[in-house]
Amino acid sequence: MLYFLLGVLAPMLLNLLHMFIGIYICVARGSVMSLAFSGAGFFTKSIGMVLIMYLGIETFGLNFKIFIPLLSLFFLMTHFIEAFVIQHYIQKNVKPYIQALQK
Repeated sequence: MLYFLLGVLAPMLLNLLHMFIGIYICVARGSVMSLAFSGAGFFTKSIGMVLIMYLGIETFGLNFKIFIPLLSLFFLMTHFIEAFVIQHYIQKNVKPYIQALQK
């Protein structure tokens, strides 16, 4: 059960939280601020992943040979999903005169 909670749900919730905040920033503040949040998100996600790894291995004594690949897989999958969703909102937020320049 702990493998599921910490290895699957925790990285999914971490990326889901970042995705919602990123969408809000993109829609409310614009694409440039969204890009800045993505850069800052690298540090906050890294801290979150280290904390989850510490909790799983040190605190709960999970087998790292099972836990780390599980955690990494679900983090990577949800990270890709988050990237495509944020990219969609950034492209949707482009001004019409900039879109005309790109054609």
